[in-house]
Amino acid sequence: MGFRENLLQKIQIDRLSRTVRNSMGPPDSGRRIDGEAMRTLVEMGGYRYQKERDLDLYFLNAQEILVLDNELKIYRTTAEDIGLRKSPTVKEMVSIRNAIKILNDKNVVVSRKADTLERIKSELISALDLSFTAADIASLAGEGSQALENRYADGVIEILTLFAELLGFQEAPKVFQIAHHRIWGRLIQPTAGAWRFGPAVLFGLMDNALKLIPNPINSQDEEQLQQYQRGKLEALSGDAVWGHLKEAVMKDKSEED
Repeated sequence: MGFRENLLQKIQIDRLSRTVRNSMGPPDSGRRIDGEAMRTLVEMGGYRYQKERDLDLYFLNAQEILVLDNELKIYRTTAEDIGLRKSPTVKEMVSIRNAIKILNDKNVVVSRKADTLERIKSELISALDLSFTAADIASLAGEGSQALENRYADGVIEILTLFAELLGFQEAPKVFQIAHHRIWGRLIQPTAGAWRFGPAVLFGLMDNALKLIPNPINSQDEEQLQQYQRGKLEALSGDAVWGHLKEAVMKDKSEED
């Protein structure tokens, strides 16, 4: 896959991981992990699947096996041993040796829940080639410009999502949201309860207007917030936004290099 496809896949991995993480609860909460999101995430890794009794197993390598259930445990043992421990028959449970295995799996469990999720996420992302060139970024900006000109909102949103990923922008929290807009920006909390948001990119879904506010907005500055909501703050617009985003990405890259 190319750079764009790999970046889109990373965004999908991050989103699925957040979905699974947000569905987790403490052991006694009764909350169920989002199994569909976790299955999608695991299957993106191409891990070998095996049905063992009523268990869904994924082989992470020759020795480690993930059980796809609410515990998300990774075991370092065999599929048959996992089947015995997690889905024993009545006949198997009457054996003292088996009972010890069923009641205590600490010696074979590598990780569980959040730690397992983080490992899967890290493995998937590390397998992606996320390197890019100036030509790659120019191509993204060109696609965004074309989508904006053609009033293709989904295309504009996709390219803005890619630039947001590259620049570490987040979707606007509630205090900075505006009706009928998709908004991304750099979010900073300098003091308790006070957020600064910016630079910020705003895409109007009703009027197909694209703007970039270069200076941060303070959540506790009521006058500035009102000007922001009314579209009165100094801003770049149209193709100038794509040019700014392109330059910002390449500047960040040169500083990292």
